[in-house]
Amino acid sequence: MPNIKSAIKRVKTSEANRQHNVQYRSAMRTAIKSFNVKVEENDVEGAKDAFLTATKKVDKAVTKGLIHKNKAAHEKSRLSKKMNSLNA
Repeated sequence: MPNIKSAIKRVKTSEANRQHNVQYRSAMRTAIKSFNVKVEENDVEGAKDAFLTATKKVDKAVTKGLIHKNKAAHEKSRLSKKMNSLNA
């Protein structure tokens, strides 16, 4: 544990930021998983809604700095591939 006052504050803010980041990352992963479940069930309407939600969550994670923009593009590409295969 740090002894210097500013270092103590830094530990507190780092932990708060970490908790916040965990929340966003978890929401993103949950949205992706729910989309995958809808695709497995062949629920087209539910998959469309879940797709929009998942892409929004992925974009939000990029703006928060949780994931790299290339990883986001990769995830969205995978999601759209599944969406297109469901429509076909």
